[in-house]
Amino acid sequence: MPTRGVVYIHSCPPAVCPHAEWALSGVLGSRASLTWTDQPAAPGQLRTECVWSGSTGTGAELAAALRSWPMLRFEVTEDPSQGSDGERIAHIPGRGVFRTTISANGDIMVPESQLRELLAKAGSAESYQYAVHRLLGTAWDAELEPYRTAGDGAPVTWMHQVG
Repeated sequence: MPTRGVVYIHSCPPAVCPHAEWALSGVLGSRASLTWTDQPAAPGQLRTECVWSGSTGTGAELAAALRSWPMLRFEVTEDPSQGSDGERIAHIPGRGVFRTTISANGDIMVPESQLRELLAKAGSAESYQYAVHRLLGTAWDAELEPYRTAGDGAPVTWMHQVG
């Protein structure tokens, strides 16, 4: 089923920009020519974002391709489509990857079974709270927020999967 999403590369060294474009192009099967702008939250780094369309699962493929450069700070979203939930994948250098299912309005969806397991294993209210924050990706969101707001008003490139 066709779907779409967004790739946000929040910070990238200038020398790596062509490699990131090449990685996205390889997944989508069409040349990515992105518009890069300065990232005020990380002087000397660049940022870009692009809307993509393709088949279900393309978001995960795009994120896997970008992980080849561990210094990148990025997020990839995939909208829900018929028969598939949406997802968000975030990567932060030194912290790694956070991947979660998202609803049509962008909320994180946590399965009931995971919440029940947390309740059963939590030894205290604090340990339960810590586990819920991990499920929600709170640490990733806190670290990414300055990079997200620094990109407000930046140009967006549209890309489509070939085939």
